[in-house]
This record gives sequence, structure tokens and C-alpha cells, in this order.
Amino acid sequence: MAEKSNPPAGGEKIKIVKEITDNLFHLLDLKVDFKLTEEEGVVNIQVETDEPGILIGYHGQALQALQLLITLAVFRKLNEWVRVSVNIGDYREKRQESLTKMAQSIAQRTKFSSTPQSLPPMSSAERRIIHLALANDAEVETISEGEGRDRHVVIKPKI
Repeated sequence: MAEKSNPPAGGEKIKIVKEITDNLFHLLDLKVDFKLTEEEGVVNIQVETDEPGILIGYHGQALQALQLLITLAVFRKLNEWVRVSVNIGDYREKRQESLTKMAQSIAQRTKFSSTPQSLPPMSSAERRIIHLALANDAEVETISEGEGRDRHVVIKPKI
């Protein structure tokens, strides 16, 4: 009968995430400062660097890849999934603000024209921001359409 291992305590998770993050930035030869916190079961990694564009990439694609690499490395080390969120500077806050403004602007266009408006393809996290931004708007509804990399939000007038 196989022994059941106990999940690591919160401090142990943070220690392992810090070790993996440290090693990754060292291997990438990037000079960064980062701080880890844990909130509601998510380990947050806040990164400060003089070269944020390299780590963020186009529409956050490099940031998402970095987050995925860290998450997978933590899984391999702990044999359990740990939710990890990486933020470079204030990128996530600015991106959320930008997406919310875009959603509201396109919702206004939808109301004026009474025709559905499609947004460009985006990640599930970004689509969620759009859905939440318009969730309380009585005149429009949002749905996600498409598959894989082509998945996008459509803002439609409510009938």
C-alpha cells in the first residue's frame, strides 16, 4: 500500500516557489527583484525590473509563459498543483483597466448599433475580465465563442 504524503504547509510552498523563481531568473540571466505573498491559496509573485517589456511580451504572452513555467516546475517538485500568479510592475492592474475600458466602449457601440460586436482573441483570464466588467449592464450580454487560440468574447444587445 502506497504511503499518502501530506501536502506541504503554506510556508513550504512559498519556499519552493521562491527557489524555483530564483533559479529561473538566474538561468535567464535577468536582474530582478521579486516578492512572494500568499492570498486565498494563490502564491503571488510581484516582480520589479528595469526591463519589464522582456518579461511581459506582447499582450502579456511572455508573462503568461513565465507563470506557466513556474507553475509546472512547482508541480513537478511538490506533485500537487499550486496556483501561482506572476505580475511584472503594475502590468496586470493596467491591463485590467485597459480591458475594462475597452469592454465599456464596445458595449456602448453595441447599444448604439444594436448589433453584436466581437473582441479580438484573448486568454481566459482576459475574457473573464470582460465578462465581469459588463456583468451588471442590463442592456448587453457577453459570451465566449471560438476554440483554442481563437476564443474571443462577443458583446450582444439583450433582447
